[in-house]
Amino acid sequence: MPWTNQGGGGGGPWGSGGGKGPWGSGPQSQGPTPPDLEEMLRRGQDKLRRVLPGGNLGGKGFALVALAAVALWGFSGFFRVEPDELGVVLRFGKEVREVQPGLNYHLPYPIETVLTPKALRVNKIDIGMRVVDDVRRGSTVRDVPEESLMLTGDENIVDVDFSVLWKVKPTGVGEYLFNIQNPEGTVKAVAEGAMREVIGRSEIQPILTGARQTIETAVQDLMQKTLDGYGAGIVVQQVQLQKVDPPTQVIDSFRDVQAARADLERAVNESQTYANRVVPEARGRVAQIVQTAEAYKSQTVAEATGQTSRFLKIYEQYKKAPDVTRERMYLETMERVLGSTDKIILDSGQNGGGVLPYLPLNELSRPRPAQPQTGGRP
Repeated sequence: MPWTNQGGGGGGPWGSGGGKGPWGSGPQSQGPTPPDLEEMLRRGQDKLRRVLPGGNLGGKGFALVALAAVALWGFSGFFRVEPDELGVVLRFGKEVREVQPGLNYHLPYPIETVLTPKALRVNKIDIGMRVVDDVRRGSTVRDVPEESLMLTGDENIVDVDFSVLWKVKPTGVGEYLFNIQNPEGTVKAVAEGAMREVIGRSEIQPILTGARQTIETAVQDLMQKTLDGYGAGIVVQQVQLQKVDPPTQVIDSFRDVQAARADLERAVNESQTYANRVVPEARGRVAQIVQTAEAYKSQTVAEATGQTSRFLKIYEQYKKAPDVTRERMYLETMERVLGSTDKIILDSGQNGGGVLPYLPLNELSRPRPAQPQTGGRP
């Protein structure tokens, strides 16, 4: 016989030692003997006879036992799904339906089974850092350089710590259970790869200053696209950058550079502010001068035009009656010249010269100044 259970150096075709088959250890020559099945059945029947009335099982007793076994088997199909779980019912290992949290039922084992993953819980993965809980010192953050150090597009090294919030898709529980073996490890590997790709396409200056939101969005989109390609049934809710710094060895130099660039931007902004204030004022003054000159020009031209028109009209009248017009012009001129002066009229007639009394009628119409009060009397 080729497979004989012999001790010593015999053995079959799958290794030394007797009695080993291709799927593991076969029957051993030493050790405890297995229990006798017939003896177990006999003891069970004896106990059942003691419980049943009359001490005899009979056909009716067997029917009751079978009915109780069927009832227990049927009731074993009830199961409960917790609030943060979703149930996936499998029929002979194939997914047939998904159930919501609460009390549910499936056909008893082995027809149907159920899996209840934590599909409604938001999970968080930290990359580049680890949160260590200490009873005495509390929670501390430990840096993981092999995950956080990344190379930028302009060949600089940057230390990036970030967190990923993810959960199972409401309609992708089956994909989550059967398409990936280690969901947390898969999400972590995809997140680290996506972050390295996005950082590798960017320069260090925007990464350290104002491109955090852009990087988070780009990493989230790239992660979601990769996970959908895997059929992982996972949705990435948010990517949060926790720390973006240069390496520890050169962080002081980078901070000096950042301070110098901030001073440069502040000086440029102040210069731009001064230019924005001075240039409009100068333009306003220029516009004011131009408008004043335009107004003076228009006024001068209008006055000259009016005087020309007046002269032409007087000239037309002068041609019609030169003597009358000349006398009228003389009288108007004398009125304008002598109207505001003190006048004394001298009579040089034939009856003898002398001063002619003159009644200043215009003085009578002027208001008299108030006289000051003296001695308490008006």
